[in-house]
Amino acid sequence: MQNLILASSSPRRKELLENLRLSFAISSSNVDESFHTELAPEEVVMELAERKAQAVFKQNSDAFVIGADTIVALQSRILGKPADEAEAVQMLKVLSGNKHEVYTGVCIISPMGSVKFYEKTEVWFWELTDDEIRFYVKSGEPFDKAGAYGIQELGSMLVKKINGDYFTVVGLPVARTLRELRRLGYQFPI
Repeated sequence: MQNLILASSSPRRKELLENLRLSFAISSSNVDESFHTELAPEEVVMELAERKAQAVFKQNSDAFVIGADTIVALQSRILGKPADEAEAVQMLKVLSGNKHEVYTGVCIISPMGSVKFYEKTEVWFWELTDDEIRFYVKSGEPFDKAGAYGIQELGSMLVKKINGDYFTVVGLPVARTLRELRRLGYQFPI
């Protein structure tokens, strides 16, 4: 049986793969996630996903390793994970009533080769009141999420509509990832 490893400690990515009934291990990569500010958002997520996958593949060269990274961008300005409440509030105020993009980059490295890609989804937020923002920030949900929100939980109340793959916003474009795994020769259990 082929080994599949998710190079991420993200509970959301773990849940997405579990929903597909795949057998996999988790190995957090703990790589440097800094990047050059002149890079485009899609370049950033693919570079970070590749760093994560490479770090884990070095220790597991017989496995199919999936690395992923997600960022939020508003007019090409990248919004990372907020450091504190004030930064979370500021990010949500900037996103309020606006359209932004969510990019998830994926890198799969295996003994049969590798592939790197990204998906982009456009997200529109409702116009948010200060009370809504404070309520959401006090929930604690924004602090481990790019752009200070998670679409799949309480943050769903912020989102007016999306254009693109919902799972890209959650953190892993699962349909594309499965197709790329298959293309690299991963055998799905029947």
